[in-house]
Amino acid sequence: MRNYFLLLLAFLFFINCKEKQQRRVPVQVQSKTYNLYGTAFQTDSIATLSEMSRRVQNKEDTLQLTLSGTIKEVCAKKGCWMTLSMPDDNDLMVRFKDYGFFVPLDAQGEVLINGKAFISETSVEDLRHYAEDAGASKEEIERITTSKVSYNFEADGVLIMQ
Repeated sequence: MRNYFLLLLAFLFFINCKEKQQRRVPVQVQSKTYNLYGTAFQTDSIATLSEMSRRVQNKEDTLQLTLSGTIKEVCAKKGCWMTLSMPDDNDLMVRFKDYGFFVPLDAQGEVLINGKAFISETSVEDLRHYAEDAGASKEEIERITTSKVSYNFEADGVLIMQ
């Protein structure tokens, strides 16, 4: 009887430790097909990164909105964050709400994100961590010596064009 219990316990442990598969749900937006990651959201009001930047610089606090942009970089280890290119040579750092979903490591191209935009200061330690995740060399990581005021976004849903 004890062996059956141990076998059941080992089986349950194995099942729970298995990495979750990402659901790829096709979504149509303005005759384009996207894969959905995270929570579904409305796409009837989509802001550009320029609009978001202007609103945040005008000292509006956290903004709840849907943005369109282009993926610049994705976390090479898990797909747990990505950056979007902004028109003013800054990047928008996108993290996923409650670490609840990830995007493919090879994600690229057009993306729609829904969630909260805000400005924050990123510490040297965090900047080095992100550089390491992105595959930067040791020399590049060591050159990071000052914190950075950055644009951030906490996404609860992401649509990546197929």
